[in-house]
Amino acid sequence: MPRLVQHQPTQYPTSEELSIGRIKFKAFDLGGHQIARRVWKDYYAKVGAVVYLVDAFDKERFAESKKELDALLSDEALANVPFLILGNKTDIPYAASEDELGYHLRLTNLTTGKRKVNLADSNVRPLEVFMCSIVRKMGYGDGFKWMSQYIK
Repeated sequence: MPRLVQHQPTQYPTSEELSIGRIKFKAFDLGGHQIARRVWKDYYAKVGAVVYLVDAFDKERFAESKKELDALLSDEALANVPFLILGNKTDIPYAASEDELGYHLRLTNLTTGKRKVNLADSNVRPLEVFMCSIVRKMGYGDGFKWMSQYIK
């Protein structure tokens, strides 16, 4: 059985140029702990999309994650920005399923579909949940491909 390494939470904002298939983008890891949340607004002006990573195993923090996600979704500066919610740690037994995560984050009727949906003539923001395992490098590629359809 592979040994999993416990990664430390992001301490300071970092950025990195990433490529997934033909998709190239600059990603900012701002962190999610209380102090890191203070700088989130500093990045809104140039945001093309938001990737919101949730620990699908840490169910005790789902309420806190929902509160922060709701604040982002209701912020006028991000009104037209696509949101990709990644439920991470699916490699750990008893991690939440996609349906369970969507339920706890109250996204059940807000997601827009995993296929390309023409939202140009509507006021609907692209929003979808994908489950992944960052350590096993699986699941998030589909999410980024979905998100890339909506980035202007």
